[in-house]
Amino acid sequence: MEKTISRRFAEFVYELKFEDIDSESIRHAKRFLFDTLGCALGGHRADDCKISLGVIESMGGNPESTIIATGFKTNAYMASLANALMVRVMDYNDIYWKEDPSHPSDIIPAALSVGEREGKSGKDLLLGIIIGHELEMRLCEYVTPGIRERGWHHATLTQFVSPLVAGKMLGLSVEQLTNAVGISGCHNLTLGAVAAGKLTMMKNTVDPMATQAGVLAALLAKDGYIGTEAIFEGKEGFCQQMGEGYKTEALFDGLGKEFKIKDCSFKAFPTEFLTQSPVTAALKLIKTHDIKWEEVEKVTVHTIARAVDILADPTKYHPTSKETADHSMPYCVGAAIMDRMVTPLQFKHERIADPKLIDLIQKIKVVADEKLEAEFPELQPSVVDIKLESGEVHTQRVDYAKGDPRETMTDEDLNDKFYGLTADFMTDERRGQIREMVFGLENVAAIEELMKILVV
Repeated sequence: MEKTISRRFAEFVYELKFEDIDSESIRHAKRFLFDTLGCALGGHRADDCKISLGVIESMGGNPESTIIATGFKTNAYMASLANALMVRVMDYNDIYWKEDPSHPSDIIPAALSVGEREGKSGKDLLLGIIIGHELEMRLCEYVTPGIRERGWHHATLTQFVSPLVAGKMLGLSVEQLTNAVGISGCHNLTLGAVAAGKLTMMKNTVDPMATQAGVLAALLAKDGYIGTEAIFEGKEGFCQQMGEGYKTEALFDGLGKEFKIKDCSFKAFPTEFLTQSPVTAALKLIKTHDIKWEEVEKVTVHTIARAVDILADPTKYHPTSKETADHSMPYCVGAAIMDRMVTPLQFKHERIADPKLIDLIQKIKVVADEKLEAEFPELQPSVVDIKLESGEVHTQRVDYAKGDPRETMTDEDLNDKFYGLTADFMTDERRGQIREMVFGLENVAAIEELMKILVV
């Protein structure tokens, strides 16, 4: 009988050792961890995090895992939610988009919380990061067209990977890992509604919830709980319910030989991924031609159809929240033109409410381009045209944004991003300690040592 997908994943996870991973992939894992921790530290004061942390602290819990920034200790299940929400809340962490988008670093908190609970080492954490990115990124290529095109959110993919990462930290057997996937996969399919129309705090929360669910599933499997093994291929399983169109080879070809983490992108801007290329193009235009926002008569953004659908509906022209603004193509491009930068500052409530900026974004039209569509996702192309009141028209095409592996963020770029996220509450000495520990993680005896220096 042919093995199920969940069992084949479980066998890969069970067998993989730190020594099996090439040095370049380990280097990338460290870079993504450093970026992820910066995002978490920068995001810990967001309203979403304050509310959730208040609830978590009131619930208490066995003090086995540390919450980033605050140092509050609770059980691994709740710590994974709090830490994953901090990572995700600014929409600034990594991105991989093929048939589907995903943010693989959302799963890192499962490795952190369970790894700390279990006394695991820095090498174990790096192994968990490699596993999470590998399987999440492969699932982004599995369904054609992707689940996002079918009305589902990518947290649906995370539900299958997070239990494997948590399970590796727990030292589960193949059978237990298989059960963990089945437990989590039965109840975490996430509606695309969280990222459509007027957005709320749930846009940032569903993937952390899927990460948290994976932790619970792994803990249950450890103690003998049985999950649905044929969760992908079985009757009324994932594949049957999603409809036709799957590339099983995307899941298993070369698995364990080459690691996909090297193909993942960083984010140079705290915005939805499909805004990144247009923002890059807009910034190049205004800086190259020294365009002043007051001179702008009209802006046209040429992009792919799903970007128009997700990022340029009527709600995106009058954003009232950070979540809607950072998923608004007109707002992100307008902020780039007016402020000549796109950073977390552009998503403060007072900035979003600026009537001059709101007036500017009404001049921005977002249109679908079939030629660009044909090039996606191999490229993430966009073209921005800016017409000035003088009649001049300036055009810029961008094939991929800063942070893409083909134009990756350098270590210096990552340092600058980390500094910007932590400048107003962390000393240079502490930033240096964090960087030194992350980039020497194979020498760290216990994940708890890392968690201690993340307290601010």
